[in-house]
Amino acid sequence: MDAGLKAEVAAHLGSFLAAERRNRIEAVLAQRTRCLTAMLEDIFQPHNASAVLRSCECFGLQDVHIVEQRYAYRVNPAVALGASQWLDLFHYRDPGVNNTAHCLEALRGAGYTLVAATPNQHDCLLDELRLEGRMAILLGTEEEGLSDQALQAAQVRVQIPMYGFTRSFNLSVSAALILRELTRQLRATQRDWGLSEAEKLELRLKWYRRDVRGSELIEERFLRSRQ
Repeated sequence: MDAGLKAEVAAHLGSFLAAERRNRIEAVLAQRTRCLTAMLEDIFQPHNASAVLRSCECFGLQDVHIVEQRYAYRVNPAVALGASQWLDLFHYRDPGVNNTAHCLEALRGAGYTLVAATPNQHDCLLDELRLEGRMAILLGTEEEGLSDQALQAAQVRVQIPMYGFTRSFNLSVSAALILRELTRQLRATQRDWGLSEAEKLELRLKWYRRDVRGSELIEERFLRSRQ
């Protein structure tokens, strides 16, 4: 389906939504970015997995990369509140494969600077981290943190400032603090950090299909009417 036809289908499906809902979708699309992404490595606790997804969606990230080398990634719907349905999730969980390496290679190939969140051996504090180009935030599981492979591949290691006896924040809190700072920087710049019109069209159509009841049948009838 070419871009012109996708736009027509989206417009037709959109006619089945209230104007308020269409406006909400456009407002969210305008704030989406792929300049930032997150890699979640072996996060198996459902409440943390879900809370991180929720933070990614709330702060406007579109893509999240999920490595399942040792542990399956499980989501708690009560915590995620449907966040995953608005995100593009890329899973790396093939058996017998180094899934962390596969994910890191994909991120580097897409032009991302790899930034490891770690309380140890940091290069800078979060306050000092400057968003340049595209960044992928690497997050590991509770207690164990990121794998040695992910830490060694990172071009930057960042620590969130802490002033108490406790050595680290909860994983989902760490993710939210880092994303808040970096998305603040992103939106304060004059750079073009948003999605392209083509990317917005793809998501608009995807989200309309999800929101409109019976969208598959409606779309099928519309396409037949154009033949």
